[in-house]
Amino acid sequence: MTSKSFPASMPLNPIAPDGNATDDQSADDQLPAGPEALRESERQFRTLADNMSQLAWIADPAGKIYWYNARWYSYTGTSHEAMMALGWRSLHHPDHLERVDTRMRRCFATGSIWEDTFPLRGKDGLYRWFLCRALPIRNDQGAITYWLGTSTDVTAQVSAEDALRELNESLERRVAERTRELAEINERLQVEIGERAQAEEALRHAQKMDAIGQLTGGIAHDFNNMLTGVLGALDLIQRRVAAGRVAEIDRYIEAAMSSANRAASLTHRLLAFARRQSLDPRPVDVNQMVVSMEELVRRTVGESIELEIDLNSALHLTNTDEHQLENALLNLVINARDAMPEGGRLLIQTEVIHVAVFQETLTPGDYVRLSVQDTGTGMSAEVIARAFDPFFTTKPIGQGTGLGLSMVYGFINQTGGHVRIDSVEGRGTRIDLYLPCHFESTGRQLPAAEDAAAPRAGQGERILVVEDEPDVRMLVVDVLRELGYLVDVAADGPSALPYLQDLGRIDLLVTDVGLPGMNGRQLAEIARQHRPHLRVLFMTGYARNAQVRSDFLEQGMDMLTKPFSIDDLAQRVRVLIETPGEAP
Repeated sequence: MTSKSFPASMPLNPIAPDGNATDDQSADDQLPAGPEALRESERQFRTLADNMSQLAWIADPAGKIYWYNARWYSYTGTSHEAMMALGWRSLHHPDHLERVDTRMRRCFATGSIWEDTFPLRGKDGLYRWFLCRALPIRNDQGAITYWLGTSTDVTAQVSAEDALRELNESLERRVAERTRELAEINERLQVEIGERAQAEEALRHAQKMDAIGQLTGGIAHDFNNMLTGVLGALDLIQRRVAAGRVAEIDRYIEAAMSSANRAASLTHRLLAFARRQSLDPRPVDVNQMVVSMEELVRRTVGESIELEIDLNSALHLTNTDEHQLENALLNLVINARDAMPEGGRLLIQTEVIHVAVFQETLTPGDYVRLSVQDTGTGMSAEVIARAFDPFFTTKPIGQGTGLGLSMVYGFINQTGGHVRIDSVEGRGTRIDLYLPCHFESTGRQLPAAEDAAAPRAGQGERILVVEDEPDVRMLVVDVLRELGYLVDVAADGPSALPYLQDLGRIDLLVTDVGLPGMNGRQLAEIARQHRPHLRVLFMTGYARNAQVRSDFLEQGMDMLTKPFSIDDLAQRVRVLIETPGEAP
């Protein structure tokens, strides 16, 4: 290819595309004669091209580079001869050469603008990143006459991008590592939680077994004493009757009755502690109850103890079992008395308390607080912590069962209230009973009056007795027949159904609650499907679903807790049969 000059309209360096480079002076000499403007244009182009911040080059239409600016030679440390001999590829990084060359050839072949980013080696042997761009220059006919290329140093930008990418990768890696660490920590935590749960379960089991041991030991001790009294008395009665000495059996009968009643009282206390006793909640005036018990309390505490009663006149009624509340108050009074062997002061106080937010087991609302406070020996923190445990007592052997406070605690919690103890050793104890207020009625609901006369059967009155325990069934049936009732007997629910489905007369159904299979409550529901107005008397030793009588009983129903006396059974039967209403 021969050398040629470029048109004045293009400010390009007049360097021959065949690579025969000359210095500036020889290039000037090779310029054809022309106007001074052409020479000035060429000079301006060389000055601009050699002093621009980018590396610049020119290639022929096929893409062969034949000219580089001074900045190129300054950066690469090469010469024009070296570049013509070795080519631009000698300065490219080998890792990028194939990619860059392939793309450049495609652009040169298609005549499209070429742009790429890749590293070029400098004269110091280090590579720097350049953004390279080649633009095709076309004539009036649209044919490519040459390519004008530039390479801009973007090392700082690439480094920043690399740093950002590394930062992101590092961040992702750190996040992944931290996530893995947290997962491992969580796994260890779950293991520790599991181990702790197992340890707590083992501790609870040990505590439960300890409590069961204490409970069963106390029950066994007390029941063995009571059963000894019952069995011993019955054995002596049997011997005296066999010997014809019946005049001597009265005191043995009284001993057996006393022991049996004590056993019944113990079971009631246990059920109260477990919150499984059958309650009969009614609107109760606690002030009136305390006043009615004042004389009993004074006799109980004795003359050495000063009794003070402070009752709030604006007290609301409370919804509770009055009999059980009387027992609870009496238990607290006895404990206070025993804590003051040398005498002291006992205060019984009532107040209305409003609970604004949930506290312990107390839901927000109004409560009647019944307090018993003494100036006795007080309790340590360890004793307070165990005060409600069954059979736990600090009294000498034979002076306490250890069921008093546990019974109070169970009963109060069963009624929706709460018990608090505030005690300091040597300074006395205060026990507060919180009872929910009752606002539905201002009148007191009194229990049905008892008949003074012997409650005998009326003409033709018939009772169906359903009891699965043979001895109890025999006793109930014999008592009712002795009272003049006609009695039908069934051992369970299914065998009782034919009597209920028959059209014969039945004035009262007496059934145990805890029957096997179909229980007594279910039997009563079926019975009332056939006899809607049938009266029902339930007997129960313990019924989980009959803890609150008002929730368990309907109109014309009553409940009798085992063990019960003959007189109590006779009275309940008579009251139910004579309850006004439609005939069964």
